[in-house]
Amino acid sequence: MLTLSAAALTLASPALAEGVVSERADRVIRIGNLMPYSGPASAYSIVGRIEQAYFKMINDQGGINGRRVEFISYDDAYNPAKAVEQVRKLVERDQVLLVFSAMGTPTNAAIQKYLNLKQVPQLFAASGATRFGDPQAFPWTMGWQPPYQSEGRVYAKFILATRPQGRIAVLYQNDDLGRDLLKGLKDGLGDKAAMIALEESYEVAEPSADNHIARLKASGADVFVSITTPKFAAQSIKAAAALDWHPLYVQALVAASIAAVLRPAGLDASQGLVSAAYNKDASDPQWRDDAGMQRFHAFLDGYAPDVDRGDNSVAYGYGAAQCLVEVLRRAGDDLSRANIMKQAASLQGYAPDTLLPGITVNTAADDFHPIEQLRMMRFSGDHWELFGPVIDGKLRD
Repeated sequence: MLTLSAAALTLASPALAEGVVSERADRVIRIGNLMPYSGPASAYSIVGRIEQAYFKMINDQGGINGRRVEFISYDDAYNPAKAVEQVRKLVERDQVLLVFSAMGTPTNAAIQKYLNLKQVPQLFAASGATRFGDPQAFPWTMGWQPPYQSEGRVYAKFILATRPQGRIAVLYQNDDLGRDLLKGLKDGLGDKAAMIALEESYEVAEPSADNHIARLKASGADVFVSITTPKFAAQSIKAAAALDWHPLYVQALVAASIAAVLRPAGLDASQGLVSAAYNKDASDPQWRDDAGMQRFHAFLDGYAPDVDRGDNSVAYGYGAAQCLVEVLRRAGDDLSRANIMKQAASLQGYAPDTLLPGITVNTAADDFHPIEQLRMMRFSGDHWELFGPVIDGKLRD
């Protein structure tokens, strides 16, 4: 167990009525969270630390509508069974009002049914799997980042435009992340889906991606789509370079972090990679005079001065926490769980400080995908360079 907030150790004694905050608990807003502080996806744990720091800043500023935030974050090791155990503790023992920004597709999938049965908001799940944006089946679950299927279609458009006769090799994580993005890629390729010469899946428990990369290179592909999380993304970049394989290299945005992926893999080996983005790159000087990023850097200076600003998970955690605070502020004095979901599903044109210009958060009662726009980017030198227009990847008409 890892509890990031000291305040989390003080639990309100009255139980929460179903969906309603008790009188005593009304003076605080208790938020639950799961993070892989250990295990194969531990590179993402910085998200939880940034969120904790953001809520500390909010408390120092007087809280949300006069209420203090308690952020209770547990380690689930990116293990679905552990996630179920920990989320039960959050709901039944810690009596959280909602579960926020739980990290990862397999772990969020494992807790989704339980939270919906309990009618506990599963807000801004840190995954782009389409199952986290299905209000009819799961009315208490909402994702955060762009849907993986949208991202896959964006990559398909790019490949068709730049390498229309190419042969494509795909490495994908064997879960909803990998399958969703691969489906989007195939949907985007349409009748050109036969361009995919070989697909390889991997399990998060595997020690290395090397054998997969060797087989994918042997397929003769000149385009490689890497649907991987940080550990396997860095391994894949290294392995491709070691094999002197230099395809058009498309890296899924969940592992496009300079700090967590490209530097460990080697910046020389990372040159020319393409990916997609919806957040500003905090290390890019083009945002020096941007008001939102000035607020972001001021926050880091005061509350997380030692973090690597080149890690895009830092901007992710900040933007998600800022959006949740906006939802809770809009909820006002009605902190029922139903009203929280209503406010989360009523965001139109909301722009956290970290989103790229032209990209906004938009939700509705029948649209639980907050961000559905992307821009392409290419890695050059020591930074990502954006190119092309904002692309709308909406999954619904």
